[in-house]
Amino acid sequence: QVQLVESGGGLVQPGGSLRLSCAASGSIFSISTMGWYRQAPGKQRELVAAITSGGNSNYADSVKGRFTISRDNAKNTVYLQMNSLKPEDTAVYYCKLFWLKDYWGQGTQVTVSS
Repeated sequence: QVQLVESGGGLVQPGGSLRLSCAASGSIFSISTMGWYRQAPGKQRELVAAITSGGNSNYADSVKGRFTISRDNAKNTVYLQMNSLKPEDTAVYYCKLFWLKDYWGQGTQVTVSS
């Protein structure tokens, strides 16, 4: 069974930075595609960034140039470095592992506000 635990969320001022982490249990992390999603109040969950087992990444247009996804297979952890944060980045951020099916973390709140 795969379990995902996110951390690193919090309150930050516009223009600030945060780094989210997602630690995975189990033995399939290194062969899985990992993704970060977010869901703002009243909106659908959306893909923010994803990274394949081979290290290829893709981003939502709204975060390109500001966010960076990375992974450390030795630590079974995926990261999301978020820079130049905007109020519209406020959401609950979820980590997802995909290997034959989706596994989701519990989410971490990111609030961008002055």
